[in-house]
Amino acid sequence: MFSSLYIRDVSVEIPPGEENRYPFVIPAIRELGTLAFPSPVTFFIGENGTGKSTLLEALALCCHFNPEGGSRNFSFSSRDSHSCLYQHLTVSRGIHQPKDGFFLRAESFYNMASEIERLDEGVGDFLAQYGNASYHCQSHGESFLSLVSHRFRGEGLYLLDEPEAALSPLRQMALLNLFHQLVQDRSQLIVATHSPILLAYPGAQIYQLDHRGISPVAYRDCEPYRLTREFLNAPEHMVHQLFQGELEEP
Repeated sequence: MFSSLYIRDVSVEIPPGEENRYPFVIPAIRELGTLAFPSPVTFFIGENGTGKSTLLEALALCCHFNPEGGSRNFSFSSRDSHSCLYQHLTVSRGIHQPKDGFFLRAESFYNMASEIERLDEGVGDFLAQYGNASYHCQSHGESFLSLVSHRFRGEGLYLLDEPEAALSPLRQMALLNLFHQLVQDRSQLIVATHSPILLAYPGAQIYQLDHRGISPVAYRDCEPYRLTREFLNAPEHMVHQLFQGELEEP
């Protein structure tokens, strides 16, 4: 299976004198070293600000995706906000080239949907490969699932940044099933997420990003699973602790 993956590992070389500047000041980036991708599905998890999206975005740029999302053919830009990290990453690739690819990020999905409609007006029938329906005429969750089910063709490299943001728990399960179909069709997925549902993908590699750096973690030991389990096992107790200030935010 490893030989069929499109990205095997990634390493960072921090420029001299830049150790205390963004993004290298982020512990997970500073301590990245060489990060292996031994599974068809890799997850980045961690609290806000730990570098999940920064690392995923840099990987996307190294693979020639548009920083705001889309395929390699997308070139729209609403604001240049990506970091310089991609310039200092070295990506080790597998022996096969992906036939398809896409970078999906929740925060710029609206802009990407607008770009799809603009391209359809210019090219004609462009929207057909995206399900033949405007994403602006669907709910956020419906458009997310429609994109993955219609546009992700398999034998591809797919990077997703918090895809659960628009999805109900039931729709997250549907997305998990789409992940499985894509893996069966020789795809590789790298996903930044907070969703304990998506993280349940069998055999996935999960990397925890925190103040100590970046390290592998088992599913039942990862924070999204543990916190969700604790809350659902005793919601009244957890809410009481929150309201009494007995539980502190990370």
